[in-house]
Amino acid sequence: MTYSVYQHWDPLKVCALGRSYPPEFYSWIQNKKVRKLFEKIAVETEEDYQNIIKTLKSFDVKIVRTCIPEETFFQGKHISPPMTPRDITTMIGKKFYYSDGGLTFSIFYNNVKDPTWPKCNSLKEFYALPQNIIDECFKVHKLQDLLDLDKIKKKLFIEQYQDILGLIQEQTNQIIPTCDTYSTIYSSGAMVSRIGRDLYFGTANYNDNIDDLKQAIDQEFPDTRNHIINTGGHGDGTYCPVAPGLIISLRDVPTYADTFPDWEVIYLPNQSWSKVKPFLDLKKVNGGKWWIPGFEYDQAVIDTVASWLDHWTGYVAETVFDVNMLIIDPKNVMIFNYNKKVFDALDRYGITAHVVPFRHRYFWDGGIHCVTCDLDREGSMQDYFPERG
Repeated sequence: MTYSVYQHWDPLKVCALGRSYPPEFYSWIQNKKVRKLFEKIAVETEEDYQNIIKTLKSFDVKIVRTCIPEETFFQGKHISPPMTPRDITTMIGKKFYYSDGGLTFSIFYNNVKDPTWPKCNSLKEFYALPQNIIDECFKVHKLQDLLDLDKIKKKLFIEQYQDILGLIQEQTNQIIPTCDTYSTIYSSGAMVSRIGRDLYFGTANYNDNIDDLKQAIDQEFPDTRNHIINTGGHGDGTYCPVAPGLIISLRDVPTYADTFPDWEVIYLPNQSWSKVKPFLDLKKVNGGKWWIPGFEYDQAVIDTVASWLDHWTGYVAETVFDVNMLIIDPKNVMIFNYNKKVFDALDRYGITAHVVPFRHRYFWDGGIHCVTCDLDREGSMQDYFPERG
């Protein structure tokens, strides 16, 4: 029996879960105040992970976690911990997709290509191009440097996800590394909603070429009806089909009337990221320096982290609702916080919401859907829109 996921509200059997760095990881930070702040975040983050584990185990869900690699220092920075497996993995039907953190070749090619060069979306297509184009990419544009970097990134990814990849390999031989143009779409569970015979893919950017995206997805998934929702980023941060007939959404997406006809949509304007904009603006001040040795003497970093712990953690827990939800089964969902409008809607559909706080969700940029990834659910493919043929 192999793993499969056809509808994300079917009973959950096996689930991947992320992992953050332990408090001792931050021993390299010389400034005692900053080190203590990060150690506190580390301890509380693992406490919240354990609370998620406790809730999932109460529903007999098997859990497999990401791993901390032996070497965490890369290109002058400490790499971010493997906290959000869904962002780069997903199970669609009986196939497990993953993006190994390596080179997305099409980005490189489109940046360097001459207008007269043919379209090319993958390394496989690249090596079939005329030799003069291949030579120019290697000799002039240093493609080899990117390929070498690609190998290092793949190694880091495998170290972080070795337990998950090993478990999947044990169940099926259909592990598919995807490295072409649209790998970030269908190798990320944050970008796709699996509604039986219908798959709904978000867009990475609002200006994505919808026709090219649809063509690539139809080629990869010929046995499903595929739809594009212009989310301009992770779809699971924009909307969540919680149950047949019900969607929770942060904003009005005009395509709902076509893609989910007659479904009830609960809108939550001015929620989630917009509520924490002051913190996000402050967070930008340090330019991502949290992972660079020497940042601990940067007062902006100290103020940012201290502000987060002293003020924003509590504020977020009390006032922001996140549509990023994990559905355990048709009658149970896991969420990070409370919203009366949402809870009333769930109650009307006979769904119980289990609140599992994740105090540093916005610090780590990951919701409950992001820090998990459903690898196996009961059930077979259903057709919720048979009129579509």
